[in-house]
Amino acid sequence: MEVKIGVQHASRDLVIETEESPESIEKLVSEAIGSEGMLALTDHRGRRILVPAAKLAYVEIGVHTAQVGFRH
Repeated sequence: MEVKIGVQHASRDLVIETEESPESIEKLVSEAIGSEGMLALTDHRGRRILVPAAKLAYVEIGVHTAQVGFRH
């Protein structure tokens, strides 16, 4: 699952590949915002990504699609 996180005052967004389900990610985001804590996700390599909930601009949850070749 690909998760794209926009962070306030950052020029680039974070893109994370994770094994979490969309429902699980949505729940983690909601809990982090509700508690004004940290959004904590683990990527597919086992790395832990922490983002302060107060700095979240948006979270986009979607399926990663591999692209091979060039677009015309």
